[in-house]
Amino acid sequence: MTISRQGRSSPQGDPANVHFYNAHPSAGDGRKELLEGLLQAQKRISPKWFYDERGSQLFEEITRLPEYYPTRTEVAILEEHRDDISAHCGTDCVLIEPGSGSCEKIRLLLEALRPAAYVPLDISAEFLRETALQLGTDYPWLPIRAICADFNCDWSFLKHLPPGKRVVFYPGSTIGNLTPEDARNFLQRVRRVIGEDGGIVVGVDLHKSRERLNSAYNDTSGVTADFNLNLLTRLNRELDAAFDRNNFSHCAFYNVKVQRIEMHLVSKKDQRVRCNGSYIELSAGETIHTENSYKYTIEGFAALAGLAGLALRQSWLDPDRLFSVHYLSAA
Repeated sequence: MTISRQGRSSPQGDPANVHFYNAHPSAGDGRKELLEGLLQAQKRISPKWFYDERGSQLFEEITRLPEYYPTRTEVAILEEHRDDISAHCGTDCVLIEPGSGSCEKIRLLLEALRPAAYVPLDISAEFLRETALQLGTDYPWLPIRAICADFNCDWSFLKHLPPGKRVVFYPGSTIGNLTPEDARNFLQRVRRVIGEDGGIVVGVDLHKSRERLNSAYNDTSGVTADFNLNLLTRLNRELDAAFDRNNFSHCAFYNVKVQRIEMHLVSKKDQRVRCNGSYIELSAGETIHTENSYKYTIEGFAALAGLAGLALRQSWLDPDRLFSVHYLSAA
């Protein structure tokens, strides 16, 4: 994979501590992927398709809802324990954040960590560039090596980073969107990146009462329902389809047996929807599975990490034990 330094649009005003690299991640054949999901016996869409411009706006609203505890709870944990977290990571580490997005949570740790370099990874090149430039302006002492890449694939682009202890920051319980098998594979890749002396700081949502979880994903104001249904608008755009949002309803429930929230779009009636020049058949009550969000116990997550060659060294929880942040290193 070739990495190239990218010229920036307005270099005169750009902070000198920011460098942007493009590993040229493949966008893939999104139309093919979406169609394949819709043609399965259990129709499904990857949750990555939630995040068009409207979907991203709706998710920001979700994080502020009274029912949705994960974001504010994790932020409170990071704020309260930042010094202890930093002590585990060590100063002058090379701090890598896959799926860095807006970089809001890492701001809570930067002053305490004082890393030798911060490496945000994201697949959206322009958004990553803008975010890195703003962060570089706000933290002029911080060397930033922003890399546009698909962190779910090869991580060989990281060999171009400066030497130092590698620490991966993976907040938000994003790992919960992966099946346990995929989560193990992801942790195995991270284990290879951090080597024998590095670490991982990872946010993990915890198993709790069905009532609390169902409430978090079925807010009374209907924002999560709008977020889920917005996928149909994107399908119409990406596949030249004719899905009618009024013919679907939002459904989210906690599947206790496998300890995960499942989100679905439920067809309200028998329907035949034009899609990519063909038709998709849906029966009344049939669903399109749009997201999983696995919840863990501390012991369960430690066991998963162990399968990836990692050991749980320290855990930080909120007083109500709703959410957890962990430091992992090589077993």
